[in-house]
Amino acid sequence: MAGNAGNAGNTAFTIVGAGLAGAKAAETLRAEGFDGPIVLLGDERERPYERPPLSKSYLLGTSEKEQAFVHPPEWYSQHGVDLRLGTTVTGIDPDGHRLTLADGSHHDYAKLLLTTGSTPRPLPVPGADLDGVLYLRRLADSDRLKETFRAASRVVVIGAGWIGLETTAAARAADVEVTVLDTAQVPLQRVLGREVGQIFAELHTDHGVDLRCGTQIAQITGSGGHADGVLLADGTRVEADAVIVGVGVTPNSGLAAAAGLDVGNGVHVDARLRTSHPDVYAAGDVASAFHPLLGKHIRVEHWANALHQPQTAARAMLGQDVIYERLPYFFTDQYDLGMEYTGYVDPDAYDRVVFRGSTESREFIAFWLAGRRVLAGMNVNLWDVTDPIRALVASGQTVDEIALADPDVPLGELVM
Repeated sequence: MAGNAGNAGNTAFTIVGAGLAGAKAAETLRAEGFDGPIVLLGDERERPYERPPLSKSYLLGTSEKEQAFVHPPEWYSQHGVDLRLGTTVTGIDPDGHRLTLADGSHHDYAKLLLTTGSTPRPLPVPGADLDGVLYLRRLADSDRLKETFRAASRVVVIGAGWIGLETTAAARAADVEVTVLDTAQVPLQRVLGREVGQIFAELHTDHGVDLRCGTQIAQITGSGGHADGVLLADGTRVEADAVIVGVGVTPNSGLAAAAGLDVGNGVHVDARLRTSHPDVYAAGDVASAFHPLLGKHIRVEHWANALHQPQTAARAMLGQDVIYERLPYFFTDQYDLGMEYTGYVDPDAYDRVVFRGSTESREFIAFWLAGRRVLAGMNVNLWDVTDPIRALVASGQTVDEIALADPDVPLGELVM
């Protein structure tokens, strides 16, 4: 499919981004009976893998690297998927149905799916380029963190979001001292709000973490080119053998923007995951998708989205009448706390949080409400309740708050 022969008669479905989303799209195309060429392009040297183990089981050492891969090595050839690793796409010509690659060659396609993911946001302070300032996005990053935890006695984690807190838990499991710094008043405040964020604050302090919220970073200090601490705006210095940065990600939408596709916070797609060009689709971290239930575009950076969204995109590419309306879902495991979250809440869009169960023993469900409508639910150390929580959120019905908080009232009875 490579070369400069033009796109006349080209039937190749091409996927740019060889992660979980790209691999699942290829899998779905074959499962749905597409027998034309499938080309999967990825700039990494590793075949497609899932990212949750990188900050969870693989980082903790409780799972092996091989378990992170989406498919066995032979799957791609067996299913006629032309997997090209170490291949970087530098340009898209949507009308010409052509990609430009980093080596100057071209690749023609019939339909294109962008699953280019996202990139960790760099910390904009002096010293951020020192050796020993670490980010987590790829398998090699997780390997380097594991090595760091074996050698270090103390680390600083900048950012108390999911990546920051999960790497903190892994560091503590390795008996490394950890100081966590964040500008918000509690961990995960931008995602969960103050009420539930405080529970995660107590979880980490109970496990020996020096948690410092409401702090501003002035610079990362270093000696001999290697990070050795963090200087705060108030003049306090926190010593460290390494600094881990987890301050969010930026969607890799540059290719789409340069090609003239509609972009904002990601690549804008409709409910069928089609971009502003009819033969170009996007899914996963990079996609800002219109959600029919929520009535607006949202971009979700979690595993479940990368798992399910490409399946809809692949079917849409085949001309099927499908839309993506699955509610956002994510999970975390930190120390002895496991949780699942279903739904979507903007930071200032809820009125209150209703708890069912015991927050002291960390066995509860938290519900975010606007008016008397449940926007999202999070079950902590309570299992097999995701389906009724999803039904409750999707119903859009108002609920009785007393019944919602009562563990003796089955969740299924709240949806009429």
